[in-house]
Amino acid sequence: MRNTQRLETFPNPHPARDYVIEHHVHEFTSMCPKTGQPDFATIVMRYVADAACVELKSLKRYLQGFRQQGIFYEDVTNVILDDLVACCRPKWMLIETTWTVRGGIHSVIRAAHGEPPIRLPHG
Repeated sequence: MRNTQRLETFPNPHPARDYVIEHHVHEFTSMCPKTGQPDFATIVMRYVADAACVELKSLKRYLQGFRQQGIFYEDVTNVILDDLVACCRPKWMLIETTWTVRGGIHSVIRAAHGEPPIRLPHG
């Protein structure tokens, strides 16, 4: 089971300005709940902080907690979003998981919180 107590924050150094923070995780691993086989993903996290930002070392430890957890793609994407929103209370957040091809199927899951308060670049 995941450990949200691992997540830490630090004060947003520019709370009066909306700006996008983007983190890329290239080595995310969880397990398929049906087969027990590992699933591999790249995660992109985009958010506009309010008062707090996610501290990266704690984020890495939190994400490592999924390595032995049997969880579907759709669930893990939404669980990560829910946990990060609860942790840092962003104005807006988008979690995008891109999963390694399995059985000829490539999956990308996106889950968002709030409305983007600034215009975001495409791509």
